[in-house]
Amino acid sequence: MYIPPPENLTVATTGASGSLFLKHFLLTIERDDRVKTVNFIASDSALRVMAEELGIEGRSDLLRQIIGTPTRKIQQQANADIGANVASGSYPSDAMVVIPCSVGTLGRIANGIASYLIERAADVALKERRPLVLCVRETPLNRVHIRNMSLAADAGATIFPLIPAFYYRPATLEAMAQEFANRVLAHIGLPQKDAYQWKG
Repeated sequence: MYIPPPENLTVATTGASGSLFLKHFLLTIERDDRVKTVNFIASDSALRVMAEELGIEGRSDLLRQIIGTPTRKIQQQANADIGANVASGSYPSDAMVVIPCSVGTLGRIANGIASYLIERAADVALKERRPLVLCVRETPLNRVHIRNMSLAADAGATIFPLIPAFYYRPATLEAMAQEFANRVLAHIGLPQKDAYQWKG
């Protein structure tokens, strides 16, 4: 059965290292004409991490600071706005990706604690049985982290740890981040033409 690629995405980022992976994920969906609408949510902790890793300065013109160009389709939502469109199951989001996903965010999603928009949007994805991909970034993992991954997976989420591949010998960090973005997008039904494919 043919399943059309997702056109409406929810993308969130939280307070874990890996902002470069978020940048390439957003750049790729900005270029992908199959994607029509993207709702983007950044937590306060994510802003602090992005300031360290990408040189982001505050919330002003955040998306342009991240991807370097004006955006045609990505609209920012405030994490405190629990009444935003993606907080409702009636809003037609096709899939949600949290990249990177902190273990704090993982824990709140896994246990149904939805005080902010990121967790509420994730809760909606789970209850509506829509794809939810959590790019968890933490090491080492304690038993609470592992238990929460199991709870989230049992609820329907995909745990997609922020672990880059090396077998295709990426020459730069940018290439590594781009290939990870390609893999996540392929997982939700948006394969990229320039993605590496192992030939054996």
